[in-house]
Amino acid sequence: MSTSSCCTPAQSFGTAPLDAKLLTVALIGPPNSGKSTLFNRLTGLRQKVANYPGVTVEQHMGKMAGVGRADLTLIDLPGIYSLDPYSEDARVSIDVLKGEMPGTPKPDAVLLVLDSLHLTRQLMLAAPILTLGLPTMIILNMTDLMEARGGEINPLELARELGTPVAQVSATQGTGIDSIRLFLSNIDSKLQGNSAQISDDSLQFHAKPLVLPVIGNAASTHRWAAQVSNRTGYRAPLSASATHRLDEILLHRIWGPLLFLLVVVGVFEVVFSIGQPLSDGFGELLIRGGDLLRPLLPSGWIQSLLLDGAWKGVSSVLVFLPQILLLFLFIGILEDSGYLARAALIADRVMRTTGLNGKAFIPLLSAYACAVPAIMATRTIENKRDRFATILVTPFMTCSARLPVYMLLIAAFVPNLVYLHGILGLRTLVMLGLYVAGGVAAFTTARILKSSILKSSETPFILELPQYRMPTLHSLSLRLIDRGWVFLRQAGTVILSVTMGLWVLAHLPISFVGGHATAPELADSLIGKLGHLIEPLIQPLGFNWKIGIGLLSSVLAREVMVATMGTLYGADPATHAAHLQTALHHDMTLGGALALMIFFAFAMQCTSTMAVVRRETNSWKWPAVQFIYMLALAWISAFAVNQITMWFLR
Repeated sequence: MSTSSCCTPAQSFGTAPLDAKLLTVALIGPPNSGKSTLFNRLTGLRQKVANYPGVTVEQHMGKMAGVGRADLTLIDLPGIYSLDPYSEDARVSIDVLKGEMPGTPKPDAVLLVLDSLHLTRQLMLAAPILTLGLPTMIILNMTDLMEARGGEINPLELARELGTPVAQVSATQGTGIDSIRLFLSNIDSKLQGNSAQISDDSLQFHAKPLVLPVIGNAASTHRWAAQVSNRTGYRAPLSASATHRLDEILLHRIWGPLLFLLVVVGVFEVVFSIGQPLSDGFGELLIRGGDLLRPLLPSGWIQSLLLDGAWKGVSSVLVFLPQILLLFLFIGILEDSGYLARAALIADRVMRTTGLNGKAFIPLLSAYACAVPAIMATRTIENKRDRFATILVTPFMTCSARLPVYMLLIAAFVPNLVYLHGILGLRTLVMLGLYVAGGVAAFTTARILKSSILKSSETPFILELPQYRMPTLHSLSLRLIDRGWVFLRQAGTVILSVTMGLWVLAHLPISFVGGHATAPELADSLIGKLGHLIEPLIQPLGFNWKIGIGLLSSVLAREVMVATMGTLYGADPATHAAHLQTALHHDMTLGGALALMIFFAFAMQCTSTMAVVRRETNSWKWPAVQFIYMLALAWISAFAVNQITMWFLR
């Protein structure tokens, strides 16, 4: 076997200047090895963690205290299998490791995270990482699961074989973290020329001469990894029989998709059956809060601006927070348990008919939270044409910003009927239909793109299924806190600004009658005149001028639509005392309401999404085409829905 020698990391930094210190550490490993979980443990940040590959798509930095003379910067890099830049996210990791990423210093040390459940395969990444010559610690993660299933490894012998320290860690349980800090403290001491080092068995060992395989030859590399595993007494853990039994059902060609559909329907049913009462109760609290504030504010313009404008507009969006958090709780459970990785395999069979493969499933799934990180997640797709096709269809997936609009209209216009002895509700079916409509539009568009301008050869889909794990309360809680904070931050910035601006425009121009300033009728205000200007374009869809203003404002952020409606109806003396659902029901037809749902399902209406599409495609051409195509599809579909509904109701 052709081999090449390499010095051990302990030898590679002996010439560092005496005043140097450890500043930057890279955290790297194969996808789904638990890097982000460990990153959160070491830094205390809330980096998103999920039990499937492709979560980290660009570098994330955090401060790690308690090492050396100052806090060091820990960089969480996207997962890679080799140092070949086979995808955009792999290129990010490789450039950072080699010190070629602009604005990011070259790491002083590396923490290589490997999944101890599949150590032989994972060791294939160790060879190219060690050739970089940086101080490196091998971190064997998930050792709690390995030992529980009868697996075994001699970490000290592995350290001798590789010539670098090895630590056994469980990032989820928090065990073994101290050895990482000891390693980094030792590196910091050596960089400072300090001979007094922290003693630890895992750090003090007699390394064998390090012989690595020829980098770039996969068959040489795999043979080397297998030999190292054998010499270090690695015994792979027994496959969990429960995992096999579950996969036989969940990945079945017939039962798998049916069970996935049942899970989705069940989630939405719970969101409505439990979430709707919670939202109603939260809405009552917000109304009472406004009533309590009213006597404390001076009557007149200021009171109207703050309560009828800002408070009512923001509250109309905040009322949906319980339902949104409930939805993300279930998504978090499905992610952390490992089930959604199986769903990617199930989806691969369907997605191949559209020209995409299972790798596009992860970005499309992420889009249910927000299209912006989902589009960034397409960097895991190696084929450029497949990646562009996925980027262009991702905004069709129903993001959380659409939920307030859907829930508002469904609650106002869809009767609360139940079927199957109360198990399934009509509102759940309508919501599910909107999600399906978005998915159908995405896959149909993908099929058109992949059979024409973005045609390419089929690529294989390879996915290493993670072990099933019980989601932790800590992880789920942090996820909900983060989603709640994002929602509240949006409400406190963009939505608040828009609602106050709308209130001002709804009270201009001011006229003076008898020496007193008088606001115009809402329809005669500046915002009313703008609404009436665009009304002919949307009237065939069943929308009035107020809905038109909502559509314009929602281009900033989709959920602003609800806040706009709350502000406009709050500024109207005829409806300011009514619930928004009641006001809409009085002002719209059923056809118009259904058309508005469909319009929101298909239209782009998100400035942030267009900006990230431009960044990822490096051109304004693609977001422009995307916006026009989605807007045209939304208008035509909404027109058809309104006309068909009117015909049925005659």
